[in-house]
Amino acid sequence: MLKGIDPRLNADMLHALRSMGHGDMLIVADANFPAESLARQTVLGRLLRMENLTAPEAVEAILSVMPLDTYVEDFAGRMEVIGAPEELPTVQQEVQATIDAAEGQRRPMIGIERFAFYELTKKAFAVVLTSEGRGYGDFMLRKGVILADG
Repeated sequence: MLKGIDPRLNADMLHALRSMGHGDMLIVADANFPAESLARQTVLGRLLRMENLTAPEAVEAILSVMPLDTYVEDFAGRMEVIGAPEELPTVQQEVQATIDAAEGQRRPMIGIERFAFYELTKKAFAVVLTSEGRGYGDFMLRKGVILADG
């Protein structure tokens, strides 16, 4: 255990988050996502796990230490529902609320079509597999910066 660090963040997660740079993407995936195969194609090259956590719980832990990019509109994204891209399932509403709380303001995630999301994942720094069982619990988070003055 470490003081001030969310205990849901394991050593592998902390290493990956610290290794990421400004603009690098992290994919938070649900239990049905092809995480293992896509993770092999990322910068990290292996799958990270935050098992026994829902997607909102994992995102909350991640955002406790990782800032989101403030310079781009695609600072965070969600996999769109097939045939209903504007629909926000409950899991996506919960993650949006988590992002808003971390940011201190409403910043809507962008929607990303399913196969475009898979392609984007291959360009990510890493993939984190959660135990999220609800559909469309797949998210992209883009790392921001922490300036020297805090």
